[in-house]
Amino acid sequence: MNKFLLLLCLFGISYTNHAQTTDIARVEYMYIPFRQSDNNVGRFRALLQVPIPLDKDLNKIIVAGFEYRNTSIDINDPVPAGFNLQEVGTLHRIEGYLGYTWKLNENWRVGVKAGTRINSNLEGSLVADDWIYSASVYAINDRKDAEVGKPYRWIFGLDYSSTPGRNFPLPIVNYYREFHPNWTYTLGVPKTNIRHYINDSHKDAFQAYLTLDNFFANIQNNMVINGRTAENISMTVVLGGLGYEHYFTKHLLYYAYGSYSITNDFRLRDNTREDIYTINSAYTFYFRSGVKFKF
Repeated sequence: MNKFLLLLCLFGISYTNHAQTTDIARVEYMYIPFRQSDNNVGRFRALLQVPIPLDKDLNKIIVAGFEYRNTSIDINDPVPAGFNLQEVGTLHRIEGYLGYTWKLNENWRVGVKAGTRINSNLEGSLVADDWIYSASVYAINDRKDAEVGKPYRWIFGLDYSSTPGRNFPLPIVNYYREFHPNWTYTLGVPKTNIRHYINDSHKDAFQAYLTLDNFFANIQNNMVINGRTAENISMTVVLGGLGYEHYFTKHLLYYAYGSYSITNDFRLRDNTREDIYTINSAYTFYFRSGVKFKF
Protein backbone atom coordinates (compact mmCIF):
# COMPACT_ATOMS: atom_id res chain seq x y z
CA MET A 1 0.00 0.00 0.00
CA ASN A 2 2.82 2.40 0.86
CA LYS A 3 4.42 1.77 -2.51
CA PHE A 4 1.23 2.91 -4.22
CA LEU A 5 1.22 6.05 -2.06
CA LEU A 6 4.81 6.68 -3.04
CA LEU A 7 3.97 6.19 -6.68
CA LEU A 8 1.03 8.56 -6.70
CA CYS A 9 2.96 11.24 -4.81
CA LEU A 10 5.46 11.01 -7.62
CA PHE A 11 2.94 11.53 -10.40
CA GLY A 12 0.50 13.81 -8.61
CA ILE A 13 2.89 16.73 -8.12
CA SER A 14 2.62 19.41 -10.79
CA TYR A 15 2.60 23.17 -11.07
CA THR A 16 -0.74 23.03 -12.80
CA ASN A 17 -2.42 20.70 -10.38
CA HIS A 18 -3.52 21.13 -6.77
CA ALA A 19 -0.54 19.05 -6.27
CA GLN A 20 1.40 16.97 -3.85
CA THR A 21 -1.48 14.52 -4.16
CA THR A 22 -1.78 10.80 -3.51
CA ASP A 23 -5.23 10.67 -5.06
CA ILE A 24 -6.69 7.71 -6.89
CA ALA A 25 -9.91 9.64 -7.54
CA ARG A 26 -11.12 13.15 -6.74
CA VAL A 27 -14.21 15.30 -7.38
CA GLU A 28 -14.16 18.94 -6.27
CA TYR A 29 -15.59 22.41 -6.81
CA MET A 30 -13.80 25.75 -6.50
CA TYR A 31 -15.37 29.22 -6.30
CA ILE A 32 -13.82 32.70 -6.38
CA PRO A 33 -16.11 35.71 -5.78
CA PHE A 34 -13.85 38.60 -6.73
CA ARG A 35 -13.74 41.39 -4.18
CA GLN A 36 -14.64 44.91 -5.39
CA SER A 37 -16.13 43.31 -8.48
CA ASP A 38 -19.24 41.59 -9.83
CA ASN A 39 -17.09 38.92 -11.48
CA ASN A 40 -16.72 35.34 -10.26
CA VAL A 41 -15.08 32.07 -11.31
CA GLY A 42 -16.25 28.52 -10.59
CA ARG A 43 -14.43 25.31 -11.46
CA PHE A 44 -15.45 21.65 -11.43
CA ARG A 45 -12.65 19.08 -11.41
CA ALA A 46 -12.59 15.28 -11.71
CA LEU A 47 -9.40 13.19 -11.49
CA LEU A 48 -8.59 9.49 -11.87
CA GLN A 49 -5.18 7.79 -11.54
CA VAL A 50 -4.68 4.06 -12.12
CA PRO A 51 -1.42 2.30 -11.13
CA ILE A 52 -0.52 -0.83 -13.14
CA PRO A 53 2.18 -3.02 -11.48
CA LEU A 54 4.62 -4.76 -13.81
CA ASP A 55 5.98 -7.13 -11.15
CA LYS A 56 4.75 -8.60 -7.89
CA ASP A 57 7.22 -6.56 -5.81
CA LEU A 58 5.97 -3.27 -7.30
CA ASN A 59 9.48 -2.30 -8.34
CA LYS A 60 8.25 -1.24 -11.79
CA ILE A 61 4.86 0.41 -12.23
CA ILE A 62 2.97 2.22 -14.98
CA VAL A 63 0.46 4.93 -14.09
CA ALA A 64 -2.40 5.99 -16.38
CA GLY A 65 -4.10 9.26 -15.47
CA PHE A 66 -7.07 11.32 -16.67
CA GLU A 67 -8.37 14.68 -15.53
CA TYR A 68 -11.19 16.99 -16.63
CA ARG A 69 -11.74 20.59 -15.50
CA ASN A 70 -14.63 22.84 -16.44
CA THR A 71 -14.12 26.50 -15.53
CA SER A 72 -17.11 28.84 -15.59
CA ILE A 73 -16.35 32.58 -15.81
CA ASP A 74 -19.03 35.15 -15.07
CA ILE A 75 -17.86 38.69 -15.95
CA ASN A 76 -20.30 41.48 -15.10
CA ASP A 77 -17.90 44.41 -14.82
CA PRO A 78 -17.55 46.78 -17.82
CA VAL A 79 -15.05 45.52 -20.41
CA PRO A 80 -13.41 47.26 -23.39
CA ALA A 81 -14.62 47.05 -26.97
CA GLY A 82 -13.62 43.80 -28.64
CA PHE A 83 -13.88 41.72 -25.45
CA ASN A 84 -16.43 39.03 -26.36
CA LEU A 85 -17.64 37.64 -23.02
CA GLN A 86 -19.27 34.61 -24.65
CA GLU A 87 -15.86 33.44 -25.87
CA VAL A 88 -14.57 32.96 -22.32
CA GLY A 89 -17.74 31.95 -20.47
CA THR A 90 -16.74 28.27 -20.27
CA LEU A 91 -13.22 26.86 -20.42
CA HIS A 92 -12.21 23.21 -20.70
CA ARG A 93 -9.15 21.24 -19.71
CA ILE A 94 -9.01 17.59 -20.79
CA GLU A 95 -5.80 15.77 -19.88
CA GLY A 96 -4.37 12.29 -20.21
CA TYR A 97 -0.92 11.04 -19.26
CA LEU A 98 1.23 7.95 -18.76
CA GLY A 99 3.97 7.55 -16.20
CA TYR A 100 6.58 4.94 -15.43
CA THR A 101 8.45 4.52 -12.15
CA TRP A 102 11.12 2.11 -11.01
CA LYS A 103 13.02 1.47 -7.81
CA LEU A 104 16.60 2.73 -8.00
CA ASN A 105 17.74 1.30 -4.67
CA GLU A 106 16.40 0.68 -1.18
CA ASN A 107 15.69 4.35 -0.47
CA TRP A 108 15.23 6.01 -3.85
CA ARG A 109 12.66 5.70 -6.62
CA VAL A 110 12.74 7.45 -10.01
CA GLY A 111 9.84 8.24 -12.35
CA VAL A 112 9.05 9.86 -15.68
CA LYS A 113 5.73 11.13 -16.98
CA ALA A 114 4.48 12.42 -20.35
CA GLY A 115 1.06 13.67 -21.29
CA THR A 116 -1.08 15.88 -23.44
CA ARG A 117 -4.05 18.07 -22.68
CA ILE A 118 -6.58 20.32 -24.35
CA ASN A 119 -6.80 23.80 -22.81
CA SER A 120 -9.44 25.71 -24.73
CA ASN A 121 -12.77 27.50 -24.78
CA LEU A 122 -13.78 24.94 -27.47
CA GLU A 123 -15.92 27.32 -29.46
CA GLY A 124 -15.15 25.37 -32.64
CA SER A 125 -13.04 22.52 -33.96
CA LEU A 126 -9.73 21.86 -32.24
CA VAL A 127 -6.77 23.94 -33.43
CA ALA A 128 -3.03 23.64 -32.78
CA ASP A 129 -3.01 26.22 -29.98
CA ASP A 130 -5.56 24.16 -28.00
CA TRP A 131 -2.98 21.42 -27.37
CA ILE A 132 -0.43 21.46 -24.54
CA TYR A 133 2.27 18.80 -24.15
CA SER A 134 4.07 18.04 -20.90
CA ALA A 135 6.92 15.92 -19.56
CA SER A 136 8.31 15.43 -16.06
CA VAL A 137 11.08 13.54 -14.27
CA TYR A 138 11.15 12.88 -10.51
CA ALA A 139 13.28 11.31 -7.79
CA ILE A 140 11.82 10.50 -4.38
CA ASN A 141 13.30 9.42 -1.06
CA ASP A 142 10.50 8.22 1.21
CA ARG A 143 11.19 7.54 4.88
CA LYS A 144 7.62 8.06 6.16
CA ASP A 145 7.36 4.50 7.42
CA ALA A 146 10.99 3.92 8.27
CA GLU A 147 12.20 3.32 11.81
CA VAL A 148 13.37 6.89 12.27
CA GLY A 149 12.55 9.35 15.01
CA LYS A 150 10.80 11.84 12.73
CA PRO A 151 9.57 10.28 9.44
CA TYR A 152 10.15 12.36 6.31
CA ARG A 153 9.98 12.38 2.51
CA TRP A 154 11.99 14.28 -0.13
CA ILE A 155 10.87 14.77 -3.75
CA PHE A 156 12.95 16.45 -6.46
CA GLY A 157 12.01 16.92 -10.10
CA LEU A 158 11.62 18.97 -13.24
CA ASP A 159 8.31 19.70 -14.98
CA TYR A 160 8.04 21.01 -18.55
CA SER A 161 4.99 22.00 -20.60
CA SER A 162 4.51 23.68 -23.96
CA THR A 163 2.25 26.38 -22.47
CA PRO A 164 2.83 29.52 -24.62
CA GLY A 165 5.55 31.74 -23.23
CA ARG A 166 6.89 29.10 -20.82
CA ASN A 167 9.65 27.38 -22.81
CA PHE A 168 11.70 26.20 -19.83
CA PRO A 169 11.28 23.46 -17.19
CA LEU A 170 10.16 24.35 -13.67
CA PRO A 171 11.79 22.74 -10.62
CA ILE A 172 9.84 20.60 -8.16
CA VAL A 173 11.04 20.42 -4.55
CA ASN A 174 8.92 18.94 -1.79
CA TYR A 175 9.82 18.06 1.80
CA TYR A 176 7.41 16.35 4.23
CA ARG A 177 8.07 15.77 7.94
CA GLU A 178 6.22 14.41 10.96
CA PHE A 179 7.72 16.50 13.75
CA HIS A 180 5.42 15.76 16.71
CA PRO A 181 2.57 13.35 17.50
CA ASN A 182 -0.41 14.42 15.36
CA TRP A 183 1.59 17.22 13.67
CA THR A 184 3.13 17.30 10.18
CA TYR A 185 4.40 19.93 7.78
CA THR A 186 5.17 20.12 4.06
CA LEU A 187 7.51 22.62 2.42
CA GLY A 188 7.37 22.99 -1.33
CA VAL A 189 5.76 24.38 -4.45
CA PRO A 190 2.89 24.67 -5.19
CA LYS A 191 1.81 23.98 -1.58
CA THR A 192 3.32 24.49 1.85
CA ASN A 193 1.31 23.58 4.94
CA ILE A 194 1.26 22.59 8.57
CA ARG A 195 -1.37 20.03 9.64
CA HIS A 196 -2.71 19.05 13.05
CA TYR A 197 -4.82 15.93 13.63
CA ILE A 198 -7.26 16.79 16.41
CA ASN A 199 -7.74 13.16 17.49
CA ASP A 200 -5.43 10.16 17.77
CA SER A 201 -7.55 8.23 15.27
CA HIS A 202 -6.66 10.87 12.62
CA LYS A 203 -10.32 11.20 11.66
CA ASP A 204 -10.21 15.00 11.59
CA ALA A 205 -7.48 17.48 10.80
CA PHE A 206 -6.98 21.20 10.40
CA GLN A 207 -4.24 22.82 8.39
CA ALA A 208 -2.83 26.25 7.61
CA TYR A 209 -1.36 26.52 4.14
CA LEU A 210 0.17 28.65 1.42
CA THR A 211 -0.54 27.48 -2.13
CA LEU A 212 -0.64 28.38 -5.82
CA ASP A 213 -3.62 27.89 -8.14
CA ASN A 214 -4.04 28.79 -11.80
CA PHE A 215 -5.77 28.04 -15.07
CA PHE A 216 -5.02 28.65 -18.73
CA ALA A 217 -7.05 28.30 -21.92
CA ASN A 218 -6.60 29.13 -25.57
CA ILE A 219 -9.18 31.49 -27.10
CA GLN A 220 -9.98 29.93 -30.46
CA ASN A 221 -11.39 33.14 -31.94
CA ASN A 222 -8.77 35.71 -30.96
CA MET A 223 -10.06 39.04 -29.67
CA VAL A 224 -8.62 42.43 -30.69
CA ILE A 225 -8.65 44.90 -27.78
CA ASN A 226 -7.22 48.39 -28.19
CA GLY A 227 -5.42 47.27 -31.33
CA ARG A 228 -3.75 44.27 -29.63
CA THR A 229 -4.63 40.59 -30.05
CA ALA A 230 -5.66 38.50 -27.05
CA GLU A 231 -4.94 34.82 -27.73
CA ASN A 232 -5.53 33.18 -24.35
CA ILE A 233 -7.03 33.75 -20.91
CA SER A 234 -5.32 32.78 -17.65
CA MET A 235 -5.31 33.36 -13.94
CA THR A 236 -2.56 32.88 -11.35
CA VAL A 237 -3.34 33.32 -7.67
CA VAL A 238 -1.20 32.80 -4.55
CA LEU A 239 -3.32 31.93 -1.52
CA GLY A 240 -3.01 31.67 2.22
CA GLY A 241 -5.73 30.03 4.27
CA LEU A 242 -7.13 27.29 6.49
CA GLY A 243 -8.45 23.84 5.64
CA TYR A 244 -10.42 21.02 7.27
CA GLU A 245 -10.34 17.30 6.43
CA HIS A 246 -12.65 14.55 7.68
CA TYR A 247 -11.79 10.90 7.01
CA PHE A 248 -14.79 8.61 6.52
CA THR A 249 -12.34 5.71 6.15
CA LYS A 250 -8.56 5.52 6.04
CA HIS A 251 -8.59 6.42 2.34
CA LEU A 252 -11.89 8.28 1.73
CA LEU A 253 -12.21 11.86 2.94
CA TYR A 254 -14.06 15.14 2.61
CA TYR A 255 -12.11 18.41 2.54
CA ALA A 256 -12.90 22.12 2.57
CA TYR A 257 -10.49 25.05 2.20
CA GLY A 258 -11.03 28.76 2.66
CA SER A 259 -8.35 31.23 1.56
CA TYR A 260 -7.55 34.82 0.82
CA SER A 261 -5.31 35.74 -2.07
CA ILE A 262 -1.88 37.26 -1.57
CA THR A 263 -1.50 37.99 -5.27
CA ASN A 264 -4.09 37.70 -8.03
CA ASP A 265 -3.55 38.12 -11.76
CA PHE A 266 -6.59 37.36 -13.96
CA ARG A 267 -5.96 38.53 -17.53
CA LEU A 268 -6.07 38.14 -21.29
CA ARG A 269 -2.68 37.58 -22.92
CA ASP A 270 -1.02 36.91 -26.24
CA ASN A 271 1.15 33.87 -26.89
CA THR A 272 4.32 35.67 -25.76
CA ARG A 273 2.78 36.20 -22.29
CA GLU A 274 2.27 39.91 -22.85
CA ASP A 275 -0.75 41.19 -20.93
CA ILE A 276 -3.50 42.52 -23.18
CA TYR A 277 -6.15 43.26 -20.56
CA THR A 278 -6.31 42.68 -16.78
CA ILE A 279 -9.74 41.43 -15.71
CA ASN A 280 -9.15 41.34 -11.93
CA SER A 281 -6.13 41.96 -9.71
CA ALA A 282 -7.61 42.88 -6.29
CA TYR A 283 -7.10 40.51 -3.36
CA THR A 284 -10.05 38.17 -3.01
CA PHE A 285 -11.60 35.19 -1.23
CA TYR A 286 -11.25 31.61 -2.49
CA PHE A 287 -13.22 28.48 -1.56
CA ARG A 288 -12.61 24.86 -2.54
CA SER A 289 -14.30 21.64 -1.40
CA GLY A 290 -14.56 18.05 -2.49
CA VAL A 291 -14.30 14.32 -1.86
CA LYS A 292 -11.33 12.17 -2.71
CA PHE A 293 -10.08 8.61 -2.41
CA LYS A 294 -6.37 8.31 -1.80
CA PHE A 295 -3.69 5.92 -0.56
